[in-house]
Amino acid sequence: MNRVLKTIAVIAGVAFAGAVQAEEWKYVMEEGLADPQGMYALKFKEEIEKNSDHTIKIYPVGTLGESTDAMEQTQAGLLQFIDQSPGFTGAMIPEAEAFLVPYVQPTDPEAVRTFFKEGKAVREMFHEIYREQGLELLAIFPEGQQVVTTMEEFHTPEDLAGMKIRTMTSPLLLETYKAFGASPIAMPWGELIGALKTNMVDGQENPTIWIEAYGLDELTKVMTYTGHAQYTTAVMANADFYDGLSDKDKQLIQDATAVAHAYILDEAVKMDEIGLKKIQESNPGYKIVRLTEAERAVFRERAKAVEQAFIDKAGERGARIIEQMKADVAAANQAQ
Repeated sequence: MNRVLKTIAVIAGVAFAGAVQAEEWKYVMEEGLADPQGMYALKFKEEIEKNSDHTIKIYPVGTLGESTDAMEQTQAGLLQFIDQSPGFTGAMIPEAEAFLVPYVQPTDPEAVRTFFKEGKAVREMFHEIYREQGLELLAIFPEGQQVVTTMEEFHTPEDLAGMKIRTMTSPLLLETYKAFGASPIAMPWGELIGALKTNMVDGQENPTIWIEAYGLDELTKVMTYTGHAQYTTAVMANADFYDGLSDKDKQLIQDATAVAHAYILDEAVKMDEIGLKKIQESNPGYKIVRLTEAERAVFRERAKAVEQAFIDKAGERGARIIEQMKADVAAANQAQ
């Protein structure tokens, strides 16, 4: 074979090898493409496909079953990436429920960005914990402040007595609303709208952008800002899949993660305002309540029992996470 033919053969071989290595990676999430998780996923997909021959196939909420089904498929290696909140993973990863403990996250939009971008708890303390479940933790980000929608107005725990509040399937969220005075009911997202329509539940919690997008304000009469939490979610990869990648592909994923994380943190600080504005425009008669600091103090005091329940379940490691989160919140607030 002459030199020209050898060169052509080498080039063809390289091209063929590159084509063989290109893969389609599957990414499942709990929300739609227009929701915060979808916004993150699309940015992640854009970065992966812009900088490699790999492609990302996104499966929005409901396309592969409920949250437990998606997690089982990810841990089994059938899916490569998953975005799932601690409200659903808490039974499997108790320490992740730290993000559900009331009143240990900031509410100021800029402090929220700093907390999730620079906080030691978010950046350093969860990787090993997720690894124990066969998951490579890529990112943790907020989707907006949790707001409670109900049929009747409330300002005290006594006002919540007897109200059936839907929560995600998390034991700690059930503890939270019991401590707040309500009668919580855990159920998957897919059952919520039907439960509100049939009065199976009297209310629920979600960020305003979700409340508006899915018409939850049309199914309740009052929306209350309690200031108790940010809706937080985590993006993970199957650990065996990730470990089997080349260094180049690992760096590709980390770079795409960094870009998508920075993007969603900028968007997250706007989400409460966007959701609230849309609700006010589309449903001007909807009652919006912001608890005063004195009213929040009563709920904050009751939240101490929830924090202790978390520590009892998550142990010393959970206690260290909570203390670090409190330190990160103080630092984030001071930086503003």
